[in-house]
Amino acid sequence: MQQFLLGGLIVVLIVVVGLVLWLARQSAGAQQKSAAIESQMNDLRGELRSVVNAQAQAAGQLSSIAATVTQRLDSVSKSLTDGVAQSASISAKSQDAMREELKGTQSMMERIYKQLGEFQEVSRGLSSAQQSLESVLGGAKTRGILGEITLERLLEDTLPQAQYATQYRFTSGEAVDAVIRLRDKKLLAIDSKFPLDAFRRIQSEGEDARRAFVTAVKGHADSIAKKYILPGEDTLDLALMFVPSETVYYEMLQSTDSKGVALDAYCRERRIVAVSPNTLYAHLCVIAMGLRGMQIEENARKLAGGLAGLQKQLGNFSEAFDKVGFHLKNASQAYSDSGKKFDKAELALEGMLASGEVAAGVQAELPLPTLPASGDR
Repeated sequence: MQQFLLGGLIVVLIVVVGLVLWLARQSAGAQQKSAAIESQMNDLRGELRSVVNAQAQAAGQLSSIAATVTQRLDSVSKSLTDGVAQSASISAKSQDAMREELKGTQSMMERIYKQLGEFQEVSRGLSSAQQSLESVLGGAKTRGILGEITLERLLEDTLPQAQYATQYRFTSGEAVDAVIRLRDKKLLAIDSKFPLDAFRRIQSEGEDARRAFVTAVKGHADSIAKKYILPGEDTLDLALMFVPSETVYYEMLQSTDSKGVALDAYCRERRIVAVSPNTLYAHLCVIAMGLRGMQIEENARKLAGGLAGLQKQLGNFSEAFDKVGFHLKNASQAYSDSGKKFDKAELALEGMLASGEVAAGVQAELPLPTLPASGDR
């Protein structure tokens, strides 16, 4: 029991000593903290003084900045006021310009509407004129004559009169509307009796009339091939089928038969070439150029023949000229030789004459001989 009490007393003493040491340590730490706090308070006082000074300086700067900002705000406000005034002026001018443009546009639209009205009037006039023309050209014979006249005018405008003929009649008795005379007496036949009645019925009767139109054109192509492609009478192995209307020609190009074969392809199989006024004019221009080329070739061939004859004549003249030159050369040589011989003869003659004169002089100078007396003889 005493040992237990002694042990407890020792523990209590240890605890008391520990508490004393802790209190002493806490007191020393408190003093250190108090000194640190005092130092920090001094630092804070210095910083506050610097902050106060800086705040005073900042207040002065803020006042100057406020004055500057006020001035700038005043100038900006004035600029904005002026800009608003100018914007209002520009907006007014823009509105005036837009009003003028709108007025011009409205005036242009009024003119366009007026022109459209005039165009409609002209269209109605053309429609009535077309109806009148159709009534005038109601007969197939009249329309055929119109096609013949159109074809003849195209031929007159593109080919010389000698290169074509109208209403050309074959030995079979068939007369084609026109033929074009090509090289080697070949003929290109052109038929203008296109079945326009079948086309006119398309608008009123619809698809049935279209099928009838295809059938009529195919029959017309077969007839042309039979009557006007006659190689025995110097025709080409093709003929032209003249369609006197571009609208009809376009319809023909778009049409097909019941088997889906294009109508123009069927014509080409029969060696028939369908042509409208425009395409025929193009064909005739090409033919005219070819004919002019053949004429130029013919003229060139004739010119070459004439040049060959001239060359032959020049050769003959050259031979004759050479002969004349040879004879002239011989005559010149003979003349030169004769001149030389004449000179020699003249010199000889002069020598002979000179010898005679000398002999006469000598004889005059010599004494005459005396004759002997008769007794002497």
